[in-house]
Amino acid sequence: MEKSWLTVSFHLLTILSSIQLPRSHASSDYSRQPPRRLIFTPHHRSDSDPQQVHISLVGRDRMKVSWITDDKSARSIVEYGKMPGKYEASATGEHTSYNYFFYSSGKIHHVEIGPLEAGTVYYYRCGGSGQEFYFKTPPSSFPIEFAVVGDLGQTEWTASTLNHVNRTNYDVLLLPGDLSYADSHQPLWDSFGRLVEPYASHRPWMVTEGNHEIEIFPIIYPDGFKAFNSRWPMPFQESGSTSNLYYSFEVAGCHVIMLGSYAEFDEKSAQYKWLKGDLGKVDRRRTPWLIVLIHAPWYNTNLAHKGEGESMRKAMEKLLYEARVDVVFAGHVHAYERFTRVYKNKADECGPIHVTIGDGGNREGLALTFEKPTSASLSVYREPSFGHGRLRILNQTHAFWSWHRNNDSDCILADSLWLQSLSVSRQCTQFQQDQASLPLVSVNLNDEL
Repeated sequence: MEKSWLTVSFHLLTILSSIQLPRSHASSDYSRQPPRRLIFTPHHRSDSDPQQVHISLVGRDRMKVSWITDDKSARSIVEYGKMPGKYEASATGEHTSYNYFFYSSGKIHHVEIGPLEAGTVYYYRCGGSGQEFYFKTPPSSFPIEFAVVGDLGQTEWTASTLNHVNRTNYDVLLLPGDLSYADSHQPLWDSFGRLVEPYASHRPWMVTEGNHEIEIFPIIYPDGFKAFNSRWPMPFQESGSTSNLYYSFEVAGCHVIMLGSYAEFDEKSAQYKWLKGDLGKVDRRRTPWLIVLIHAPWYNTNLAHKGEGESMRKAMEKLLYEARVDVVFAGHVHAYERFTRVYKNKADECGPIHVTIGDGGNREGLALTFEKPTSASLSVYREPSFGHGRLRILNQTHAFWSWHRNNDSDCILADSLWLQSLSVSRQCTQFQQDQASLPLVSVNLNDEL
């Protein structure tokens, strides 16, 4: 069944990937690399062997190990320890599966292990058999490095991006949506899982959804995200969220919020109320860095997806501004763009830096056309190239951001910036203190507004 789906997908996506758009007038002297072919990663292991292994953070000292087996009787167990082949502990978990039209998934296993020591290499085995994997837990304190890449897909550019990312000793990968580009062709989810396994099984991947994860079909699958929620469950319950589409987590002095561009976000929505509550719990003395990920960018000078994040910006931007979020990463637009600190479409030194990084290697190609720059432009750097970003947070006050362009076998540093956390900005923190000192006003809900 999977091979037939894969054949149809190959022909369809090859046609789509051959379509090229006009070149951008805003591009640098660098010559854009052409599109590259799609990659379909086959299954060569036995039915009982784990495949598509990936890990994600759960709380401060636990890790979730996820994998799939074709064997429905395979056990949901992970054995682990600090020495190769010597497993001092084990844990059992849960499993699930799903159907999508004529496709039936394998047995999807999710097992939480821990408590684990920070900054430590662990060796582990899934299901009691098969190959041994290993991962390194993030540090408990600074410095910490995040790899940031969006809109991955599964092309040769994707493989190039992942190879470049893997050359760095990053601690956690952040992905702001659009993982497999399966678009309802479910075997492509399996292919994607195999493609990223060598990377996602060694370092935790924290992801949020993009539009290519929706996979809604009227009446039959009206809610969407069936594959995404089954295969890539994130620790949403731990942060008080009721949905896998938005959540937060903390690691090494950083509070990271993953918002859902495709979940309801107006003031009456569950996501809005959750976000307001989550931001209210942030202690900048304990987590001085506050990072947010979304899929559809709130600020964008590319002609692709222009304005698609505007309604969410209007609904939630004030919450992020008043909380003094340091940086917002987005995907969706297949190019790189960095903005100055901004709020309500104006430069504001107390607003977050917005970065669009939807350039992981997707099959749809690059978004090549930007608006013509103006003297009042908030956009500082923009380039339609595939690549990835690195956010190295050195201490409570300073971090270094860099964006690296894919260039055949090399990655080239193309944009970089030193950041200072807004938690130590006297001007910006004074506003928060003033707001906190304001007297509470009693309001009668029966009064006219």
